[in-house]
Amino acid sequence: MYIRSNFQIIIVEEGIYANLETSKGLIVIVLEYEKTPGTVGNFISLAEGKIKNSYKDIGEPYFDGLSFHRVINNFMIQGGCPIGNGTGDPGYKFEDEFHEDLKHNSAGILSMANSGPGTNGSQFFITHLETPWLDNKHTVFGKVIDGISVVNLIEQGDEIIKLTISRVGDKAEGFHSLDSFNQFNNQKEEREKKMELDFNNKIDEISKGFKITDSGLRYNMISKNNGNKPKVGDTVKVHYKGQLIDGTVFDSSYKRNEPI
Repeated sequence: MYIRSNFQIIIVEEGIYANLETSKGLIVIVLEYEKTPGTVGNFISLAEGKIKNSYKDIGEPYFDGLSFHRVINNFMIQGGCPIGNGTGDPGYKFEDEFHEDLKHNSAGILSMANSGPGTNGSQFFITHLETPWLDNKHTVFGKVIDGISVVNLIEQGDEIIKLTISRVGDKAEGFHSLDSFNQFNNQKEEREKKMELDFNNKIDEISKGFKITDSGLRYNMISKNNGNKPKVGDTVKVHYKGQLIDGTVFDSSYKRNEPI
């Protein structure tokens, strides 16, 4: 919750907030530091000049003076590029951090811009409307709580005059942005191992009872018959069906009735 007093925003609900002073007005965003601690940690560390980067010295607020270099009407506004053309980054990239509760389900969603999986840096965007096709492709890490009208007024080239961070409450005060970001990065190997284990467990589940060859191929003999048996060197025709783990069939000779 927040209240307005003398044209200023006074936040009274516990949390961490980003205050974007732009050339069109103030945008206030609540940051999801508990659900996306790594991404929020990076954002705050850049905003407060706590993290080493290739654009500004330690102690200099990273976002101050940057522009919204990309604006698409009825879609989003994008900023955070140090070069101003959408190709810049802070000199490092980090992994996506998706949370099942955070979706692009309304206007005012704060999300990381990227050029593909695991290419997050400093660029972010704020939506004009819900954009569900971006779910699990871009990391959502906040939402506008005041100033959505300002978001809608932003034009390409408008400036982020100043970006400051407000912490309300003991838990928010105890959030260490740089430590959280570093911890997130250090857990990458652990996350990859878990993903591999989950994948292997899924394969074991759907191939229960299958035989495994030396090469790792898994197969199951569904039925046998007493027909002619091919000899080594014979050419045979077979039917096949290519199917993903989720049951999606991507190719099938049965549908065409054309064995290969």
